[in-house]
Amino acid sequence: MTLQLENVSKVVNGQTHIYPTDLTLQKGTMNVLLGPTLAGKTTLMRLMAGLDKPSTGRILWNGEDVTDVRVQDRGVAMVYQQFINYPSMTVYDNIASSMRLSGRPSDEIDRKVRQTAELMKLTPMLDRKPLQLSGGQQQRCALARALVKNAGLVLLDEPLANLDYKLREELRIEIPKIFEESGSIFVYATTEPEEALLLGGNAATLWEGRITQFGLTLSVYRQPVDATTARVFSDPPMNFLPFEKRGNQVAFADGAKVEATGPFAALSDGRYTAGFRPNHLALQPQGPDALSFNSKLNVSELTGSETFIHLDHHGQRWVGLMHGVHEFKPGSSLDVYLSLEHIYIFDEEGPLVASASYAAAA
Repeated sequence: MTLQLENVSKVVNGQTHIYPTDLTLQKGTMNVLLGPTLAGKTTLMRLMAGLDKPSTGRILWNGEDVTDVRVQDRGVAMVYQQFINYPSMTVYDNIASSMRLSGRPSDEIDRKVRQTAELMKLTPMLDRKPLQLSGGQQQRCALARALVKNAGLVLLDEPLANLDYKLREELRIEIPKIFEESGSIFVYATTEPEEALLLGGNAATLWEGRITQFGLTLSVYRQPVDATTARVFSDPPMNFLPFEKRGNQVAFADGAKVEATGPFAALSDGRYTAGFRPNHLALQPQGPDALSFNSKLNVSELTGSETFIHLDHHGQRWVGLMHGVHEFKPGSSLDVYLSLEHIYIFDEEGPLVASASYAAAA
């Protein structure tokens, strides 16, 4: 069982929503579409489902061209962030509806409905109508209906966004197990890198209508092919610092110069960009090779157990994620430190030149 997109694009009123895309998804896999709002995730899912027709290219299901096949004639289940339920039916009947349409035996329907309702914490509400439920409960009902459909392709467009934290964490663990057992192809859209990592499987990073990278989720996170992918797969986004390598010396954009050791040593002379994730900035040197940068603190945000610091480093906007509660005065000068092992290096055009050594060793 495979889903293949061959040179698929989508143009609406002269505006390109999806640039020509090739993508192959395999049976029993979890595939996360990761990107910011308007990156093209929903458009790509609608093309996969058959809700929209591509402007170019074709879509193959098990080698058969289904580009012009209606969505109702495909084995597809889809759940949106904006839940959709049948208001006149009970929760039980909503969940059972797709199985009844496919003629499944009544005892199987009852078993699957109750099993899925238990997973979704809906058992006490099976006799209620959707309008008698909270928004989160309605979303769980829509999700349960997709889970029991036994579709070959299941598309979930930010389906957990309206759920409370505890249930969201539980379902992030359970959903991949369910679809792995079913053998379905599972496509899950999210804006959150953390959610993509928790779901595992494969990840496709999207940016302005283009898939920048596709592969095993951890590999894409640890080895981004370019600066755009690294920016997408980091929350807050990855920090960047231009520099120039000349001989055995590295000159940063702020005028500071250091010896070309660690990841800088093997570089050819030229201009590059260093990238590093917010959690790798530190308030104290983490080793003898740590680089020091003096920055101005714009604002700090306390989250309870962590502190986000927003910095201005000679015109470069950085974000640091520090463990613990730290109080800083806005506008104050602040020294931050970065270990060489946490630095990714990109060329001026964006492609990765050298991966961070900590990620390569993981």
